[in-house]
Amino acid sequence: MAQSTDPQQRAAWLREQLNRHGYRYYVLDDPEIPDAEYDRLFRELQALEAAHPELIAADSPTQRVGGKPLDAFLPVPHRVPMLSIRTETDTSSGGAVAFDTQIRRELELSADAEPVEYHCELKFDGLAISLRYEQGVLVQAATRGDGETGEDVTQNIRTIRSLPLRLHGAAPEVLEVRGEAYMSRPDFERYNARQRAAGLAVLVNPRNGAAGSIRQLDPQLAAKRPLSFFAYGLGEVQGWDLPTTHGALLDALATLGLPVCEERVVARGAEGLIDFHHAVAKKRDALPFDIDGVVYKVNRLDQQRQLGFRTREPRWAVAHKFPAQEELTVVEAIELQVGRTGAVTPVARLKPVFVGGVTVTNATLHNADEVARKDVRVGDTVIVRRAGDVIPEVVSVVLERRIPDAPAFQMPTNCPVCGSQILRPEGEAVARCIGGLYCRAQRKEAIRHFASRRAMDIDGLGDKLVDQLIEQDLVHDPADLYALDVQALTSLDRMGTKSAINLLEALERSKTTTLARFLYSLGIREVGEATARALERYLGTLEALLAADEPRLLQVPDIGPVAAAAIRTFFQEPHNREVLTRLQTAGVRWPTATAQMPADQPLAGKSFVLTGTLESLTRDEAAERLRALGAKVAGSVSKKTDYVVAGRDAGSKLDKARELGVSVIDEAGLLVLLGK
Repeated sequence: MAQSTDPQQRAAWLREQLNRHGYRYYVLDDPEIPDAEYDRLFRELQALEAAHPELIAADSPTQRVGGKPLDAFLPVPHRVPMLSIRTETDTSSGGAVAFDTQIRRELELSADAEPVEYHCELKFDGLAISLRYEQGVLVQAATRGDGETGEDVTQNIRTIRSLPLRLHGAAPEVLEVRGEAYMSRPDFERYNARQRAAGLAVLVNPRNGAAGSIRQLDPQLAAKRPLSFFAYGLGEVQGWDLPTTHGALLDALATLGLPVCEERVVARGAEGLIDFHHAVAKKRDALPFDIDGVVYKVNRLDQQRQLGFRTREPRWAVAHKFPAQEELTVVEAIELQVGRTGAVTPVARLKPVFVGGVTVTNATLHNADEVARKDVRVGDTVIVRRAGDVIPEVVSVVLERRIPDAPAFQMPTNCPVCGSQILRPEGEAVARCIGGLYCRAQRKEAIRHFASRRAMDIDGLGDKLVDQLIEQDLVHDPADLYALDVQALTSLDRMGTKSAINLLEALERSKTTTLARFLYSLGIREVGEATARALERYLGTLEALLAADEPRLLQVPDIGPVAAAAIRTFFQEPHNREVLTRLQTAGVRWPTATAQMPADQPLAGKSFVLTGTLESLTRDEAAERLRALGAKVAGSVSKKTDYVVAGRDAGSKLDKARELGVSVIDEAGLLVLLGK
């Protein structure tokens, strides 16, 4: 084969050789041939493909840096949501103990049961990426995005030489690999040295270098920043029998040629987690790449399935951070920052200080109680820390360096942005501006949230366009969106007539919605999607909600005193009620629903768990219909479960139901309960 004169056979042999030698060089660090020989083979393949363009394949090493610069990154829906992992805020050994205790409780293990087996890994400080291989060939790479939709960064990911363009051996039909793109410390230093020598800008830290490289629109520029990758999990899989443990899964990915970090162990119980956390902390600074903690995952995949997920994160995994790095600096001012939900946060403006790899100029003071407890004043020398290596915070004041007669901080009574009253609900630490949709500081985030896919779903109303609409004073609240016209939109940067018409059509489509989506879109504190659905289901109309007092709201399932008070405060604010009226006048509408209080519903108080594949409706549709009849739908089976609905290929949840004696029904039984 090596001596074949057939161009197709020769090209295939060269691709195989170059991919194999690239893997040995970039992943195993064990090259078999000199660089000059590799370069000779590479040049031969380049020449062959230039003479026969039809031979260029997706897995050719010549395609690692190819393609024209992009105008923008295209959206990529994640077929399996790309969830983030919960972070344990206790950086001491208590964080490991708390996680193990939670897992044992949710698995319903007795005190004398065997310790839970965990897979312990490093928490890389890079950018989360999903790689999609089809028939063993890399066809797409995407960022995490919001977990549901990411950005297509395939061209830039191809520049990572440690990644196989074709998997080794017998590959699954479809394999989505989740992992982290990062820049190693040696590569970071070498890149910056070259930039300095050329008089060009340097990177601030490896993480920014990785994120910036992935989001370069020109892959030629991305290729100049050396990146690496570690695989740590899966998304969609077709045609592959999964191993029984997470550790074995990573071993299998390594066998397929994917880079997997060797700094990982299988540990038993809290003691094993603590040992790993301590061991990694000791050698953290000696690692060739940045980490900001470790990750614990339940090792057995059947137990992972049993534990399931919270709303946006797996129950079976946690990130355990290290204690943050600290530095001294000076507080130059204390200002107020107003968030989307009106939360008013004191922020310390600091004399710039380099902490944990970044220059910090601002640090959160959390709330008025924290400012008083730490007694932070303008002019103070303070210890600043990057809490969790992400959010800078003021830890304490160095009182010996305090300026004489420095005045104590006082929280104002009115919003510094809109002048509305600042209120602090009883029992809460956070003070809030009640300006709601009227407050300019809350406006951008409020509009973005209003237009988001799970809210009013206004296609084409992205962050940059929202920024322009606010900055040009065209939109003050969500109702103003429906007063926009072609003339106003085409006055904005990069907004042509066709784009303006498309946006106006999307706005028109969004007017037909549901009361639940509409309520969620308003960004009311404590009102997420589930709460919005409950308000629609049990109150029926917006008029009933506006008239509901707190006792009435407390009758709605899962709404407690804090949520009830937040809902009443929002709807009592005249500015907010005015926006509601204008939205309805603009034509925003939804079907009229009949209110159903819990006691009136046939499945009130019943708990269901769905497992397996249903034939006549999806599991999401089944869950929604069960909730509409008053039932609760849980993700895991317990003694409190009333029914397990078992579809085709039901898994461990069915076994658990039989073990606990929980009633099991099939799809036909479910349809009877649903009245279909």
